[in-house]
Amino acid sequence: MESITIARIIHVLSVVIWIGGVGMVTMVVIPAVKRMGSKENKIYTFERIEGRFSRIARVTTVLTGLSGFYIMYQMDAWQRYLDVRFWWIHAMTIVWLIFTVVLFILEPFVLHKVFKNYVSSNPEQAFRIMQRAHWVLLIISLITIIGAVAGSHGLYFF
Repeated sequence: MESITIARIIHVLSVVIWIGGVGMVTMVVIPAVKRMGSKENKIYTFERIEGRFSRIARVTTVLTGLSGFYIMYQMDAWQRYLDVRFWWIHAMTIVWLIFTVVLFILEPFVLHKVFKNYVSSNPEQAFRIMQRAHWVLLIISLITIIGAVAGSHGLYFF
């Protein structure tokens, strides 16, 4: 098996776990936590689930980035960044950058503290904002996945 095939397998599996997890948190975990009774229960439950998934998301985003850049290098496909038909490569890179910044910089150093303070004073609003942010990230990610699958099979939207 060629190394590029292994990289593609790692890339796709990592994206499935990472974005699938974002979907699970967005569509299942946050709504379930929002319905819980006490504020303390909401915070405790969400932090336990999110903390565990956050570690998985960090690993899978690193694997996604490494495998994606390896594929681009092996295919010598850098010129695709200059072709509008390959907009989905730009989108993949941007989505990866957004999540990498959120997971490795914003979440541990800013968002965790802000969320904990805000959820203490207004838990409903805090979870509402967080769910909207997750929906935006999920929708952008799903559009990117649709574009990547279509584009890698020769269907160009432009």
